[in-house]
Amino acid sequence: MTHVATDTAHHYWNTQWQQVDATSPWATAEPWVLDHACTLAPGSRILDLGAGIGRHALALADMGHQVTALDAAEAAIAAINKAAQAQGLMVATTLAAMTDLPYEAGQFDHVLSWNVIYHGDEEIVRRVLMEIARVTRTGGTLMATMLSARRVPVERANAPGREVSRNTWIFDGPGDKVHPHYFCNAADLIALMPEFEMLTLFDRVHEKPGSWHWHLLAEKN
Repeated sequence: MTHVATDTAHHYWNTQWQQVDATSPWATAEPWVLDHACTLAPGSRILDLGAGIGRHALALADMGHQVTALDAAEAAIAAINKAAQAQGLMVATTLAAMTDLPYEAGQFDHVLSWNVIYHGDEEIVRRVLMEIARVTRTGGTLMATMLSARRVPVERANAPGREVSRNTWIFDGPGDKVHPHYFCNAADLIALMPEFEMLTLFDRVHEKPGSWHWHLLAEKN
């Protein structure tokens, strides 16, 4: 049976990245990301997986780290290259899918993936986490966010939706959730990460009421 692609949200985001600028919330780095980066050794090799317009990649490069930014949207990579050149920063960029990372095993000391990995079904999520584990050195860290199952009733109250496969939902209306999104509880999330030891895991709301996301920091075994 042929698997239907579910990691398709980058088509939506490619259009969005063409419209944002420095005033967008997507241009502001998250404090937790920067706080952790301050604990890393100077010049650490960092992969920003699903970098968007580069809010974290640029900030991490400015801190002196060796940063690689990957995204599946051409507009995202173009925005990062333009901003890096304007700011005099060194950021290596890669246009590629998150399920097939074109990097060597153990290449990175730290991987960041903020609001990215859940864009697909459980098979996609598992493949991405396996790829992250492969490219992260032993003792390296992963910081990521995932959609919480606590959010599903909120989404269903806002728009018609349907579960298209285990933990994977599509919702009608504007925004990227017309593309499959994976929502999980803590047990499911931990089970998907056998090569990592969870250091921190908490569930909190983002900007909008009910926008529950898991926030995790894990170490590669």
